[in-house]
Amino acid sequence: MSRELDKRGARALRKVRFVTAVSEIVRNAVDHGGGGEMSVFVKERPLEIWVRCTDTGPGIADIDEALQDGFSTARSMGKGLGGAKRLVDSFEITSRVGGGTTVEISAAL
Repeated sequence: MSRELDKRGARALRKVRFVTAVSEIVRNAVDHGGGGEMSVFVKERPLEIWVRCTDTGPGIADIDEALQDGFSTARSMGKGLGGAKRLVDSFEITSRVGGGTTVEISAAL
């Protein structure tokens, strides 16, 4: 993904921020959701990228709580979802207890 964004003129810091957010949501899908699917979409003009990550894990009971710094179910620092949200232009999360979680993020690059 990185080389393709370079070819399309993505600014370095914006790209690093977006890739960091993608890494976090994918890690959550693997660690908490047992895996899942990720889709990547690129719009040419203006240059914008979207990522959708969906898992079929246990879901998130309280999304607002999960987005707060310090919240963790895995004894981590608890910066994950909230941190990812701060790194992108658009962040949407839907989750159903027992039915999985979908996170969609996007950024103008």
